[in-house]
Amino acid sequence: MKTKLYILVCICTVMASCTPTLQTQKQNKIAQAIKKEGDVFQTQGNYTAALSKLLDAEKIAPDDPYIQNSLGLAYMGKKKDDMAIQAFNKALALKPDYTEALNNLGAAYLRDEKWDIAIKTFNKVLEDITYPTPHYPLANIGWAQMEQNNYPLAQEYFLNALREVPGFIPAVHGLAQLYIRTGQTDRAMAYLDKNIKRYPGTVIFHADLAQAYEACGQVRQAIKAWQMVMQLVPENASLYLRAEQRLFDLQ
Repeated sequence: MKTKLYILVCICTVMASCTPTLQTQKQNKIAQAIKKEGDVFQTQGNYTAALSKLLDAEKIAPDDPYIQNSLGLAYMGKKKDDMAIQAFNKALALKPDYTEALNNLGAAYLRDEKWDIAIKTFNKVLEDITYPTPHYPLANIGWAQMEQNNYPLAQEYFLNALREVPGFIPAVHGLAQLYIRTGQTDRAMAYLDKNIKRYPGTVIFHADLAQAYEACGQVRQAIKAWQMVMQLVPENASLYLRAEQRLFDLQ
């Protein structure tokens, strides 16, 4: 009788320990499926729908670092950088080696104009020698340095990003802006002409070129460049509206 009782207790104990695990696994699968839906909305630029899905996923799996990272990106899409920072920090608290979330945290600080904190964060990203896309933090440090008028350092980081990935758009755009801001308009125009020949559909290069033309008083060329911007982007895009305003002012 004692033996039977012992076996019965063991079975119950095993079942008791397994049941929550199975339930947790099921909940995690549901949460991941909902997260996947949210991520799809995010890639489509529908940040409201993405945020709704990701918040539902968070309710089911509040301690999932990947859900927190996606939430942070959705908050950035909604221009809620303070909430994005909280989400990325939570992702890192749950998974300290989550370098992607660390890079995203740096981007949120950059957007929030917290230049020094952004630089410090991106440098931590660069400490991970296995991080597959170091050109992102390198270019982002360049932008943070440029916003603080540290032009030689900014140029160094933009060039380092371009050594990693030649033609990397944020770094090319950064260098062009650096040349314009430091009065090197001829250099900016030559640099942009070269890159536009390589990548004619990259709208930000045409916007940079228009800005360079304006800076040196070449109004006709600036008008043509802004008109090209309007041809390349949808009417509701911010660059389209900017080009429209510049053309109104120039004409």
